[in-house]
Amino acid sequence: MQTVTAVAHRGDPYRFRENTIPSLRSALDQGADAVEVDVRLTRDGVPVLLHDATLERLWRHDRPLRALSAEEVRGLTAGGVPTLAEALAATGDSRMMLDLCGRVDRRIADRVADVVRQTGSRDRVYYCAGAEAMLAVRAADPGAEIALTWTSLAPPRAAVLDAVRPRWLNYRFSLVDRELAARVHHGGHLLSVWTPDTRRAMRRLLDLGVDSITTNRIDALETLRGGG
Repeated sequence: MQTVTAVAHRGDPYRFRENTIPSLRSALDQGADAVEVDVRLTRDGVPVLLHDATLERLWRHDRPLRALSAEEVRGLTAGGVPTLAEALAATGDSRMMLDLCGRVDRRIADRVADVVRQTGSRDRVYYCAGAEAMLAVRAADPGAEIALTWTSLAPPRAAVLDAVRPRWLNYRFSLVDRELAARVHHGGHLLSVWTPDTRRAMRRLLDLGVDSITTNRIDALETLRGGG
């Protein structure tokens, strides 16, 4: 089986609540090469791990994150929502893909990049999101590694690629076929996909030569990588 980067989507969400420290550690224990996490800012500008705009789905508090301080989030979730700094500390030297959620401007990108720098994590962190967010990241950290999330079969315009300078192009897995994979590689980019959770889908993507798979089922991907 070819080498492919195995990225755990929000950790190991079938065993532990997504975007929590136990979920991240479980994914790494199962062999993930990297963990993808969702990052948003609290009212006081602290980057924390949360996909949704509110605490409702995961934590049963219908409170928007942007209206809460980091300490208030900690209290409402009994410490369950980690700060980005805590997540980076908990994952050691492992790779982390930071998905910047919501509308991302330069202020948000600066805060996230500052935490990455302050924790000495620049060499193991890379970022993913759409073009607007990744332009903000590129301005905040000119040397950042970027996976540009692209949701259309139409290729990114040359001007976008020149401005963002992504290493990866990051596609929903159902969009990827042999022609798209060849086009991405011909353009000099690595191809990452999200989020196939069946072995059949993963096998198809491996056959197409993708470079990275982000999945909620890191155990299934590990079995395939081991020849299963």
